[in-house]
Amino acid sequence: MSLIRVVIVEDNAGIAELHRRCLSQIAGIEIEAMAHSYQEAITLFEVLNPDLVLLDVQLPDGSGLDLLRMLRAEKQETDVLLITAARDVDTLQEAMRGGVVDYILKPVVFSRLKESIHKYLDSRVTMAGLGAIEQSDVDAMLMRPKEHKSTAQLPKGIDNVTLDKVRELFKSHTQLTAEQSGQLIGASRTTARRYLEYLISSGELEADLSYGTVGRPERAYVKRT
Repeated sequence: MSLIRVVIVEDNAGIAELHRRCLSQIAGIEIEAMAHSYQEAITLFEVLNPDLVLLDVQLPDGSGLDLLRMLRAEKQETDVLLITAARDVDTLQEAMRGGVVDYILKPVVFSRLKESIHKYLDSRVTMAGLGAIEQSDVDAMLMRPKEHKSTAQLPKGIDNVTLDKVRELFKSHTQLTAEQSGQLIGASRTTARRYLEYLISSGELEADLSYGTVGRPERAYVKRT
């Protein structure tokens, strides 16, 4: 994938430089330019078409939210990560309506900023490789991890780690028997069957009969559609 071109819009030159240094440590990122005012940003956007903008809300001659509205009105294919000291709900709601990829409060914790950028890069890679999407793809791109039952809610003999391994199998296999599943996760056939039957009871899988090479029927598990 080509480099992600980033513009930083931040009125404080020192903070902008800290953001630049932070992002410069991340592979795949290219800092195209920095702007310290609303008008400087407008001028940059007339000649540049960045992939991502790190955008402050409070600028000396305007609002970052106005810049966000302008980008959306002109249908520029630019993603926006808002970095702001604004802690009011109205600003957050307007940012969300504008489709920001993240909203980070000042003072910035740089590990949090790096995490956000890495997730953004991952989502772009995922998007580029997708054809038809599934709900799990959408959840991943919107940074919403799939909710599973906690360990305390799981029945005896079922743990989250092994359960997630079994779930992962059905992302690359359309149909599996208990024996095949056990071989793939490094568990016995009996253990694999226990997890597969649990996923049937939770509505994630369904079973049908499959006939092996010797003609003996086996339960074959498929993802419920």
